[in-house]
Amino acid sequence: MSNSFFKFKQFTIYHDRCGMKVGTDGVLLGAWCRVESARFALDVGTGSGLIALQIAQRNPDIQITGLEIDETAAGQALGNVLLSPWKERVQIICTDYKLYQSERKFDVIVSNPPYFVDALRSPDARRRLARHIESLNYDVLFRHAQSLLALGGRISMITPAEVENLVRDSAWAQGFYPCRLTRVFTKPGKPCRRILWEFGASLVFCSEEILYIENGGGGYSDEYIALTRDFYLNM
Repeated sequence: MSNSFFKFKQFTIYHDRCGMKVGTDGVLLGAWCRVESARFALDVGTGSGLIALQIAQRNPDIQITGLEIDETAAGQALGNVLLSPWKERVQIICTDYKLYQSERKFDVIVSNPPYFVDALRSPDARRRLARHIESLNYDVLFRHAQSLLALGGRISMITPAEVENLVRDSAWAQGFYPCRLTRVFTKPGKPCRRILWEFGASLVFCSEEILYIENGGGGYSDEYIALTRDFYLNM
């Protein structure tokens, strides 16, 4: 049986009641997204609250709202927030992103969205909700962001590499364009597995980088260590 929690340097995530457990994708996005100058951030599909708490750790002035459609996961996310040093700056709301309205505009929207488009559906409804694009597709994510983002705001997300064209087309259709992109590889010689994206409402030059999680010898790469060392205990 897997552990019911994952301990980071400054906070602990309990995830035994969440459809998706703590994983590399979430940690990558929480460490990679640009939040240094942001005042307000929205974490769409917050799950256990992992990314919201990473952002709170990185920026001592930011206020974060985490949205989670699953009531059980939202309750666990709230518990994780209350046990963290940043409970005054992180709010968890159990709601459907498609229905969420806010008078506040957000400088950053982050999301580790469902990603199994054609894969076999899990019989576990909560796990299916967390992992399948039926609950939150890319078109919905970009379309609703139009009313939630502040002027000059950005959307940051992580997706499988194989849906790159789908993500680009969905963003373009809603008036968003990539301005920063990192292709994530497990190790040299392996195919790209994930893409970290940053989108804005202006068509600008998109800077592209490559990140290897492991080096050729099997250990973590220097770049991955530099990106995640503020979070992982063993970095």
